Amino acid sequence: MSAWIEGEVVANQQWNDRLFSLRVAAPGLRFVAGQFARLALPAPPGSKEPMLGRPYSFVNPPQDALHEFYFNVLPAGPLSPRLAALGAGAPVWMLDRANGFFTAAELPAAGALWCLATGTGLGPFLSILRTDEPWEKFERVVLVHAVRHAADLSYSEEIAGIAHSHAGRFDFVPFVSREASRGALHGRIPDAIADGRLETAAGVPLTADNAHAMLCGNPDMVRDTQAVLERRGMRRHRRREPGHVTLETYW
Repeated sequence: MSAWIEGEVVANQQWNDRLFSLRVAAPGLRFVAGQFARLALPAPPGSKEPMLGRPYSFVNPPQDALHEFYFNVLPAGPLSPRLAALGAGAPVWMLDRANGFFTAAELPAAGALWCLATGTGLGPFLSILRTDEPWEKFERVVLVHAVRHAADLSYSEEIAGIAHSHAGRFDFVPFVSREASRGALHGRIPDAIADGRLETAAGVPLTADNAHAMLCGNPDMVRDTQAVLERRGMRRHRRREPGHVTLETYW
């Protein structure tokens, strides 16, 4: 059975009033890029379980010494406000085993990999794209990050580093839905696929013949994008039934 291990917060970055990233030292924890950990703090008195935990995807690649988690604070939530308040040196707990199959090893090879994220769904893609495997399976990679406001666009330095390391093979397309933002597409991912704007911006086809799409983010985006891709003949990928679309809902 899995057990809780104690880690230590090394840094807490606040991107804006809702978005935070924790960097945590926990040397005994191993994972595959794209997987998630279960972060926890002691449960309030009277709780049935000793720890209160929630799943959060790793942002860092497995080779990094520190683990990083990108999350949105729910003001009335039982855990995220407490995580956001942690400072350097504070303890935080994680299960000793990572989970999830949203990994490059699960994907069939294709001409292009499309990584479509909303909000904190960006996190697992930053982990995956800083490993070798996606670049060995795909000739081109497109990372799409959709947010409501320009202030929600995060990790620009990490994205620039991926672009530098894989020049000519990587494209980044940001979306901002609730305001005009220079350099970003306006609206929602599924609409921009349907009308062709997204492929025009990336310069890469998104078709069953050419691409595999990974979707990570809020359930509405995942559902609506999957429906648009199904109309293009792109079906959900399963181990026993290979396809073109891999899904994970993540807020």
